[in-house]
Amino acid sequence: MSQEFRYVYPNADDLAQAAAAEVMRLAESSIAARGIFTLALAGGSTPKKLYSLLATDPAYRHFPWNKTHLFFGDERHVPPTHIESNFLMVKTTLMASGLIPETHLHRIRTELPDANQVSVDYDVELHMFFSDPSMRLNGFPRFDLILLGMGPDGHTASLFPDSKGLNEKERWVISNWVEKFKTNRITFTFPVLNAARDIYLLVAGADKTTMLASVLVQYRNTPVYPVQHVQPDDGNKVWLLDAAAAAQLPKTL
Repeated sequence: MSQEFRYVYPNADDLAQAAAAEVMRLAESSIAARGIFTLALAGGSTPKKLYSLLATDPAYRHFPWNKTHLFFGDERHVPPTHIESNFLMVKTTLMASGLIPETHLHRIRTELPDANQVSVDYDVELHMFFSDPSMRLNGFPRFDLILLGMGPDGHTASLFPDSKGLNEKERWVISNWVEKFKTNRITFTFPVLNAARDIYLLVAGADKTTMLASVLVQYRNTPVYPVQHVQPDDGNKVWLLDAAAAAQLPKTL
C-alpha cells in the first residue's frame, strides 16, 4: 500500500537535518529487516547539504556504511572529474568521511564517450546486484530509499518534460536526450523509481515555489509534469520542503 507525506521546514539547512535523520532511520530499519540498505543518490544543492551532514556530523558517526550500498539515480554525461558530475559532488562530500567502502559506491561510468553504452553498462550492473528475486518488485530493483529533487520545470532525476525517457516502461537505466541542454543524461526510469520502498523528494528554494504549487495544487489530480509520475507501486512518497518552496501551498493540502 502506497502512502504520501509532506513536511515543511523553515529553511534548507533544517530540511537537510531532517533528511539526514530519516536516512539514518531507514538505514537501520532496512538492515534490521534485510541485512542491507540500498540507497540511490540525487544531485543538487539540497542533497549536497545532506551528504555533508552524514559525513561530518557526530550524530551519524556510527552510520552503518559497511552494510549500505550507494547508487546514482541519474548522472550528467561528463567525466567523473567534471564540476557538474554528481559523482564528484558525492566524492567530495559523503565519501570524504573515509568511512564508506569504495566498493559500496556504484558510480555511473560517464567517462565513456557513448552515452547509450554508459546506460547499458549501469543497467547491467543493477541487474547483477539486484539479481535475487527478493530484491525486486514487479521485475524492477527494489531500492530501500531513492532520493530525488525537482527542477523548476517539474523534472525529476533526468526525466525532463517532453523527453523520450518519460515513456520508457521496460529498461532500468536509459540515456535520455535533454533538448534544453543539448545533451544526454543517464537516468533511472519511472518503473525503477516507483518500485522503491521509500522515495524522498527534497525540494528547497524560491525558484521551486510556482512549480510546487502547480504540482501539488493546480494540477494535483491531472499529472502534467514528470515529477507527478513518481507514484510508488508499494511504498512511501515523502516530500521534504523548505518554507520558501512551500510558500504558495495552503496550510492543509
